[in-house]
Amino acid sequence: MSKTLLKATNIAHTFDYPLFSDINFDLKENESISIVGRSGSGKSTLLHIFSSFIKPNEGKVEFLEKDLYHLKESEVEDIRCNELGIIFQAHYLFKGMKAIENLEIATLLSSQIIDNELLERLEIKETMEQKIGELSGGQQQRVSIARVLSKKPKIIFADEPTGNLDKETANLVMNVLLEYIKENNAGLVLVTHDESMAKLCNKSYRLENRKLEKIKLSSAI
Repeated sequence: MSKTLLKATNIAHTFDYPLFSDINFDLKENESISIVGRSGSGKSTLLHIFSSFIKPNEGKVEFLEKDLYHLKESEVEDIRCNELGIIFQAHYLFKGMKAIENLEIATLLSSQIIDNELLERLEIKETMEQKIGELSGGQQQRVSIARVLSKKPKIIFADEPTGNLDKETANLVMNVLLEYIKENNAGLVLVTHDESMAKLCNKSYRLENRKLEKIKLSSAI
């Protein structure tokens, strides 16, 4: 039986208005789950709650049966550094540095090595000696994804990772992410507006009217 990586129970959160409530969610090894919904529905906030960055007003989030929001800050930082990978639509790379140097920082912090096969899959191996500012937006995003995957996280949280990519490159990126979780017994939580990307995941949910509901997208696998 696959191990549960992430379990969220009775999650509720409010800013100036109620955002969502009674959210229950779990992610297992080798599983990819997409969350779709309109802008402002709270998708990104929910992803930040799942990934330890926003404490919910109510509810519990467990990573490998550890209650994330009752751990010491040092324990949370260790999990963020070694076990969780966050991919944003904005890449947050060091622009004055070479692509390879951005990857070296990530692998140094996580005691991993750069995976040349991963670079080939993402079609960025030939760009490693170029500075980030010299790369196209699509290349920068793929370097950012390689930086996250290089530290071998158990869960990848991806917030619109293909939003700025053309269709062909978006499919390439999704294939790499899905291959990674299968090869590493990892899990993927994908937040996206793009249902063509969402349906590539094992399961899909829609965040709407303050609730997270499981849905079936056509051609889902």
